[in-house]
Amino acid sequence: MITQGQRFTFEGGHSVEISVTVNGEQHTNDVEPRTLLVQYIREQVGLTGTNIGCDTSSCGACTIHMDGESVKSCTVLAVQADGADIKTIEGLAHSRLQDAFHEHHALQCGFCTAGLLLTLDAYLKDHPEPTDAQLKEALAGNLCRCTGYAPIIEAVRNR
Repeated sequence: MITQGQRFTFEGGHSVEISVTVNGEQHTNDVEPRTLLVQYIREQVGLTGTNIGCDTSSCGACTIHMDGESVKSCTVLAVQADGADIKTIEGLAHSRLQDAFHEHHALQCGFCTAGLLLTLDAYLKDHPEPTDAQLKEALAGNLCRCTGYAPIIEAVRNR
């Protein structure tokens, strides 16, 4: 793992310095221009709660908040996030929504859970009392192969 502030040279010698705030903590690092934000968060910042799932933006396991918006971090280059305020699942720890997921068995294998929680956290800020149909639409970009989504919707209803 690369430590914060460590400078190094990539193949071809080109790197770009970026500075982001992740869960309230400032990080400044050199990144290769083609580095995905999800890779940067996991490998350079060292926060591994953001999962790399499908690498095609289909599953939502890599969802984070960037400047308050829900974003699939496999679709953003780290250099595009320069200056951004980022929240990962580690920054959402011990939320009422997370507790409701636990209480209503909405996290079985857990691989998709971080992305689901961050997607819902962002959605619920603008839609505090969504219908089941609205929740299903909000979750359309997140795949869960274990729960069948019913316990996820129940968890949101009972948060």
